[in-house]
Amino acid sequence: MIKVTEATATAGALKRLSDEGVSIWLDDLSRKRIESGNLAELVATKHVVGVTTNPSIFQAAIGSGAGYEEQLSDLAARGVTVDEAVRMMTTADVRAAADVLRPVHDATGGRDGRVSIEVDPRLAHNTRATIAEAKQLAWLVDRPNVMIKIPATRAGLPAITEVIALGISVNVTLIFSLERYREVMDAYLAGLEKAARKGLDLSTIHSVASFFVSRVDSEIDKRLTVLGTEQALALKGRAALANARLAYEAYEEVFSGERWNALEDARANRQRPLWASTGVKDPAYKDTLYVDDLVAPGTVNTMPEATLNATADHGDITGDTVTGGYAQARADLAAVEALGISYDEVVRQLEDEGVAKFEVAWQDLLDAVTKSLNSKGVDAE
Repeated sequence: MIKVTEATATAGALKRLSDEGVSIWLDDLSRKRIESGNLAELVATKHVVGVTTNPSIFQAAIGSGAGYEEQLSDLAARGVTVDEAVRMMTTADVRAAADVLRPVHDATGGRDGRVSIEVDPRLAHNTRATIAEAKQLAWLVDRPNVMIKIPATRAGLPAITEVIALGISVNVTLIFSLERYREVMDAYLAGLEKAARKGLDLSTIHSVASFFVSRVDSEIDKRLTVLGTEQALALKGRAALANARLAYEAYEEVFSGERWNALEDARANRQRPLWASTGVKDPAYKDTLYVDDLVAPGTVNTMPEATLNATADHGDITGDTVTGGYAQARADLAAVEALGISYDEVVRQLEDEGVAKFEVAWQDLLDAVTKSLNSKGVDAE
């Protein structure tokens, strides 16, 4: 069992971040990380209280082959399909990680200690299939601290409601726009209301809403650079933070209204904002930008290991850096719009690209596993 103590938690900036009410989750997983004890070490020493995965993360982990040879041989001997093989490997990793994080889950009443696994990205525009996949993944992992990731596509919204209504905890992913974020919160509340009508215990249902950060700057900064004016260049690196801060403002509004109050009285949990895509893409920016400047109570920041280590080494955690900045955030986004860069166009493009990138990563994973299964003398088809 992992026991986190003041003596073992050595990363000062990460402790300050945690003390400010930010849950630190690791945006990475591999069998090697689990079996080597590295994940347990990060929990014990770097305040990591959750794990997120996505198709790209599994493609990198399983595609490397490290730690998967024995299971691949067994799967090949059984003659399973490549889709079944991938699901057996990914759910095994998530199950093992959930066991590592289980003490955190129990200590926090289910708030943290969570491990997320994503529905097949090829189902992103199919509501019924997404619901079925979410149910299957929850059954396969079979751990109370799993979260099923559902993309915030138009088809994903009703799936979120239905999966929450089944009592399954959900990590909503690929959120880029403020409008879509409000729709996600509405879908969550609707799911809780359905669950309550069924007589389910709402206190056992948890959710986070993964609001993507760095990709917004990457796209808008590219357009500002093309404009090249002094005014345009001065706005670089500001849109993503502005967008996230206004998302938190929306979160505060929704989770203080009458609709929420009725659910809270029934012991429901808030759907916490989760800052995703927090690795800095532009080397001109400080590598902890999307950690230092997005500190707010009741949030989650899921970080790639490089960002986690950078924050531990030189993060500048000075308290809440979100709630006082709403007016400036609106001004920053308005200034970008005034230069002819359409916010709606950018966020729509980012959602489409996000789904497409995960589809490509998933196909690459399927191809790699097919090759591995075939090399062991069994036809993966």
